[in-house]
Amino acid sequence: MGNSKTKKEKKKRKEIERKNHQIIEKQLRTEQYQEDVEMKMLLLGTGDSGKSTFLKQMKFLYSGGFSFHEGQTYRKAIRMGCVDYTKILLKTLRTFDLDLSKENIRNMQDFFGLVKEKPHTFTPEIAQLIKLLWEDTAMKKCFQQRHKFQIPASAGYFLDRITEIGDEYYKPNKNDILFCRIPTTGVKELKIEINGYTWKLVDVGGQRNERRKWVHYFDDVDILIFVIALDGYAEKLFENHLFNRMTESISVFGEIVNNSYFRKKDLVILFNKIDIFQQNLTKIPIKHAFPEYKGKNTYEEGSQFFKEKFLKCLIKKNQNVSSYNTCGIETDIMKNVFEEIKKSLREKYIKMVC
Repeated sequence: MGNSKTKKEKKKRKEIERKNHQIIEKQLRTEQYQEDVEMKMLLLGTGDSGKSTFLKQMKFLYSGGFSFHEGQTYRKAIRMGCVDYTKILLKTLRTFDLDLSKENIRNMQDFFGLVKEKPHTFTPEIAQLIKLLWEDTAMKKCFQQRHKFQIPASAGYFLDRITEIGDEYYKPNKNDILFCRIPTTGVKELKIEINGYTWKLVDVGGQRNERRKWVHYFDDVDILIFVIALDGYAEKLFENHLFNRMTESISVFGEIVNNSYFRKKDLVILFNKIDIFQQNLTKIPIKHAFPEYKGKNTYEEGSQFFKEKFLKCLIKKNQNVSSYNTCGIETDIMKNVFEEIKKSLREKYIKMVC
């Protein structure tokens, strides 16, 4: 009787030891894998989709932000951007039969004289002229028609702050850097170390002349993140004013996701710029650019329409696809999205090694 009980206890202890050993082995394999693994996320999308903003958010969140030198680069880009935005608006006024006040006609002449004399220089005098011109009712009305010509939506954000931007001690803050648009040429990479994993984010330029370089970065991709600007339904390409941005994005998306490199890869679609998309809906019906659209001109129905349009491009219907509606300048939204992507990819790889 006693021996039988002892045998059962020994058997039970061995079973517990065996399970504990399996748990330890699994932990060791996972830890060893974590030491060696580098997960590559490839960011693709057409120009001005918000890829670079996503990368900047990740740098703020996980890599200590931007250095002083990088900040100076953005400072220069923002200041010269304000000069360019003012030029564009002034040259577009006549398109909408808008006239400046008499005082600002003189300011316009002075502005063009200064920027012609010093084409790559930003001075306090130029900043003051921009401020006076931007305050003109005609300039504001012109900017309200921005979907009809080429100027970034963020131009208003910067022109509203021209006094601060023109200050001698101006230093770009986080939002300034996020809003600042510097087209990606070539490739930008960011490596992030989180809990023993290395996440490598690769952002390749989205302009037409940059896309031929994409194929060079297809190898060893663990997850493809394709960024789509929802507001693009109402805008034309910077490179060719005859082409609708959303139509171009759909075409490029179909070509990329059905490439043999990515058919077995996880795909994440970011439907970005939901804030500007909602603003545009109040002025521009979706059916103006997409006559087949039959829904209401609302954010819910409009975003669903475009989501379905993109998903229909997938040849492989059982591909692991997830999508998110995002606003690139909203840090909390972008952090939550990235955490979801990391979690999904991490769990997939742990299953593979265990």
